[in-house]
Amino acid sequence: MVAVPDYLSRLNDAQREAATHGIGRNETCGPLLIIAGAGTGKTTALAHRVAHLLAHGADPERLLLLSFSRRAADEMTKRVQRIASQVSPRQARLVSGGFTWAGTFHSVGARLLREYAGAIGIDPAFTIHDREDSADLMNLVRHEQGLSQQGKRFPLKGTCLAIYSAVVNSRGDLTGVLQNSFPWCREWEVPLKSLFLAYVEAKQAQQVLDYDDLLLYWGQMVSEPEMARTIGRRFTHVLVDEYQDTNHLQAAILLAMKPDGQELTVVGDDAQSIYRFRGATVRNILDYPTRFDPPARIITLDRNYRSTQPILAAANAVIAEAKVRYSKELWSERVSLQKPRLVAVRDEVDQATYVVEQILERRERGTALKAQAVLFRSASHSVRMEIELTRRNIPFVKFGGLKFLEARHIKDVLAILRWVQNPRDRVSGFRAIQLLPGIGPKTASRILDNLLSAPPGCALLAEQPVPEYARPDWLEFVGLLEGPGASGRWPIPFENIASWYETQMDRFFDDATVRQADIQQLARIAATYPNQERFLTELTLDPPDATSDEAGMPLVDEDYLILSTIHSAKGKEWSAVSILNVVDGCLPSDLATGSADEIEEERRLLYVAMTRAKDNLELLVPQRFYTTATAGGGDRHVYASRTRFIPTRLLKHFDERSWPQPSVPGLKEWQSQAAGLGTERIDIAERMRSMWK
Repeated sequence: MVAVPDYLSRLNDAQREAATHGIGRNETCGPLLIIAGAGTGKTTALAHRVAHLLAHGADPERLLLLSFSRRAADEMTKRVQRIASQVSPRQARLVSGGFTWAGTFHSVGARLLREYAGAIGIDPAFTIHDREDSADLMNLVRHEQGLSQQGKRFPLKGTCLAIYSAVVNSRGDLTGVLQNSFPWCREWEVPLKSLFLAYVEAKQAQQVLDYDDLLLYWGQMVSEPEMARTIGRRFTHVLVDEYQDTNHLQAAILLAMKPDGQELTVVGDDAQSIYRFRGATVRNILDYPTRFDPPARIITLDRNYRSTQPILAAANAVIAEAKVRYSKELWSERVSLQKPRLVAVRDEVDQATYVVEQILERRERGTALKAQAVLFRSASHSVRMEIELTRRNIPFVKFGGLKFLEARHIKDVLAILRWVQNPRDRVSGFRAIQLLPGIGPKTASRILDNLLSAPPGCALLAEQPVPEYARPDWLEFVGLLEGPGASGRWPIPFENIASWYETQMDRFFDDATVRQADIQQLARIAATYPNQERFLTELTLDPPDATSDEAGMPLVDEDYLILSTIHSAKGKEWSAVSILNVVDGCLPSDLATGSADEIEEERRLLYVAMTRAKDNLELLVPQRFYTTATAGGGDRHVYASRTRFIPTRLLKHFDERSWPQPSVPGLKEWQSQAAGLGTERIDIAERMRSMWK
């Protein structure tokens, strides 16, 4: 018997095995795959593995912890710090400042590119474009190439960027990507290839990288054997969370850095791979063990700490129908007699009415609204639900609105900062210059052309040709960018820019006061970073939520219901979950049944939705949908059938119910009276128009 350290004593056997694999005297830390089912404590296991590495002498500055959000990386760091405090005061001191190399793939990639910029021929002062900036640059190049003036409609900037991104992240070819994902754009293959080349050249001329470049350049860097060995050796251990969400390029980067898999640990769940539209491929986690010789060790976490056993039994049955998967049966000690409900309703109106009544009933029994969620495949599926909630005055928050960086006022301030950092950044400069009154796109373009053609260090902003009536504002702006405050200690340059912008906001917005809260929040965030470069990089790659863009967000201390797409719900949990439209055409979506791989991902979506529930789970099956037909076909009802992912043989895992429309006393008599009101038509629309005639 080997004594178990106190800090590992609370783990179950599988978690402890995952935490200690290959760590200790005379042991080899070979490649490890931790298959962590929903709610099985994967973060706990991974954090304890990091703490165990530290307890055996690992240097925290040489641990590479990769995740898919800054929030996940911060949570991992906090957990390790708590565990380290249990190990020894020395361990606590070691990790008191966090981990130097904990972050998302893209943020780590950005740091490595700046460090090795000289070795790979790029300027270390490059700026990073977010998706909208990248689309704007793509559109600019598209226009310069004459593609926006074709006889037939050329793909718009967003589609062009999506195609480019798909090629980069899948490591595929343009022909294949167009054939499989964008068949309506196949006729444009040749001009698209020319466009993408011009787009790359424009980025290089302006010293900017887009979101995909951070992985693409990192991948190219480690494709050189010597560079791969250099970077691989600087990290004694590499640990990756949510490995099922990686794309081909991310997997290739890891394998190049650790080709034999030594000191490489990945954690994930093939059953929760649902981000194919972002380039993720479930094959990465399915094929991981056989990438190495000998194959990677597999440890499965199957004890669930979230859901009741009946919920898990139903979810297990659904995912067991998958064609290819790692075999596992989630189990729980949380006993319950209540099976998940499979509720048949007449239509979407009844669906909304039923769900709201159940939500209110659970609330009366003590389950807060915040502990309940309504999930759906597509954002449009919640329209009827939102109407019913509003009618009953029930507060709710719907996940999936504007992100922080998509708000205009935030993009304006960041554009100024990016342009100061890199005067060749045409997209940022174009936006920043036009913030001044009296300066439009032609003047902005002329200024940027002059700056680009001027020798380095010889571009004088104050002498740029602007209209005379705009010159006082222009000189004030130039002073902001080039004056003493611009070279002050960070975050003074940001504070100066933010103060100037706040004086301009009344010209742009009716709700300037509300939006100023975001600017102030941005200032607080800026103060937490050591310099402008780190601030811009981290904020672009992993932005926080906005305040002014959360329309209808209740007060913090108010109870409210959660509405969310299934994709946005991944990683979260609620006491009670209702899943809308569990019918063919919605789940799976009609738009995602073109291939076997797409259908399998839709099955995993349902599994993810089901495993968000802790105590109560309801799946709603409307019998028909009211649609508006086109081409003069009129409005009609379309009949639906239960999702193919719950065939008859699985019904034993569910409590089947139907919910008829309750009878209303006097309803028939009222309808008869309404029908006999007379035949004369009342033209209310004309009355409304006459008010303004």
